[in-house]
Amino acid sequence: MDLDALTAARREEWARLDELGRRRRLSGPEVDELVTRYRAASADLADIKTSAGRTDQGDHVSILLARTRLRLTGVRDNVLKQVPRFFVRQLPAALYRVRWMTVAVAVFFVAVSTLVALWISGDPAAVAALGSESQLQDYADEQFVSYYRENPNAIFAGTVWTNNAWIAAQCVLFGVTGFWPVMVIMQNAVGVGSSAAIMIAFDRADVFFQFILPHGLLELTAIFVAGAAGLQIFWAWVAPGRRTRAAALAAAGRSLATVAVGLVFALALSGVVEGFVTPRDWPWPVKIAIGAAALGVFLFYMLIMGRRAARAGETGDLTEYEAGTPTLTAG
Repeated sequence: MDLDALTAARREEWARLDELGRRRRLSGPEVDELVTRYRAASADLADIKTSAGRTDQGDHVSILLARTRLRLTGVRDNVLKQVPRFFVRQLPAALYRVRWMTVAVAVFFVAVSTLVALWISGDPAAVAALGSESQLQDYADEQFVSYYRENPNAIFAGTVWTNNAWIAAQCVLFGVTGFWPVMVIMQNAVGVGSSAAIMIAFDRADVFFQFILPHGLLELTAIFVAGAAGLQIFWAWVAPGRRTRAAALAAAGRSLATVAVGLVFALALSGVVEGFVTPRDWPWPVKIAIGAAALGVFLFYMLIMGRRAARAGETGDLTEYEAGTPTLTAG
């Protein structure tokens, strides 16, 4: 078979198939024509693959057929089916994708906050730069703890939840800039390190960890995940591989934007812990154990369920019907 001759003979027919497949609305005769041309193009594709193997022309016809098939048979899933798929497959797979970047962000955060805490607490001049001695003493003795107790539990939990969810969403949505997630992580690390430095300088390090760890284990992990997702979106733009930058960025944005949605629920759980557990006068091992259990639930969802979803072929991205037929990329 002469591939060039077949291409020249069928070019107009394939173009017509492409035109019909892209139309939003089709009349009855046009649907019949679409089916007829679909069958003819399927026969052409079979001839091309049989005689020439994989070719550019064959790939082009294959995409036309895929788009037509979705046009003829594609039906959006019922919402009742989409919700379980999102929470059981898409979201855990998206979280699992950023696991190593999350570890890197966590190491960076801990390193920066530890260095800031040790540097400031070990330098009286640096401590004095944060405020007068009476102000810092009051912070260490009263303000640090009263922050968690001065408002009703439910109001406080809701406030920290919405604030942290907004921070996480910014990390993901503005991640393409590259600097925004780094800036957010750096600001939080310096803030935590500065607070720790004041508490250490006034011999209240035990109080600091007792009030930070119960909710902070999950809360900070969620922020780390958000920063990791944002940086991964940025990296998809920097190193798109064989895809165009636009295609790589779109795929990363679609799949990792789900992380922002998922973190709303994780941060809601940490908000409950911060609002109803952290302020309590319970033994500190009990409060930290509750916080660790909340973190354990999140890590199980992210790593165990995420690995299962990834092994099943899930990436966190939309289905082909939802996202549209992929574009061929040379290379």
